[in-house]
Amino acid sequence: MDLSPKFAAVLFDCDGVLVDSESITNGVLRTMLAELGWNLSPEEAVTRFVGKMLRDEADVIEEHTGYRIDADWLTEFRRRRNVELDARLEAIPGVVEAVRLLEPVYPGKLACASSADRPKIELQLKKIGLYDAFEGRIFSGMELPRSKPAPDVYLAAAHALDVDPAEAAVIEDSPTGVIAGRAAGSYVFGFCPPSPVHQTPEVLLAAGADATFDSMSELPGLLMRGG
Repeated sequence: MDLSPKFAAVLFDCDGVLVDSESITNGVLRTMLAELGWNLSPEEAVTRFVGKMLRDEADVIEEHTGYRIDADWLTEFRRRRNVELDARLEAIPGVVEAVRLLEPVYPGKLACASSADRPKIELQLKKIGLYDAFEGRIFSGMELPRSKPAPDVYLAAAHALDVDPAEAAVIEDSPTGVIAGRAAGSYVFGFCPPSPVHQTPEVLLAAGADATFDSMSELPGLLMRGG
């Protein structure tokens, strides 16, 4: 069967799309916020923080704890987070197989565009064995003037891949990321498997997702003609 790409490029978010990291990261965050006196349920932590940069949430954290998080606190958070990720991180089920199927159809046109810091993104991709699929095409919102929900990281990825962002597909799992993908002008697929750290299809569609799917086994067919 002759398989060809439906889009000019595919731009993947990382956390919750490529790696099953949200429960780990949120566990560390909830522990550190509890140390400051703010006790959050797992569900509330997901709603408040998934898809957002912690440094942008300093006002909210200060409002609930009286403590202004600073560079040292963020450094300690990342250190504790990375220890847990290195020990426990796994790939989203089916995503490694999906990416390997897409590689020959989108040669040099797969990118990872995340709000996370670059060391975290690279650690995670290496941990699940997909670093080679995105090497040289990894983009961190922390290295740009604005992170998601601004479109900067997706615009930067599309520019580096020499494609029109309007001809790219974005794979996202959070409302913040969906908004960023739509703001870039891209077609956004919302990934929403049944899990406590993922959103419902209704939430992602309300944020602007063009379509949703709940299993990575579906993704190659969504991105390939004849798939």
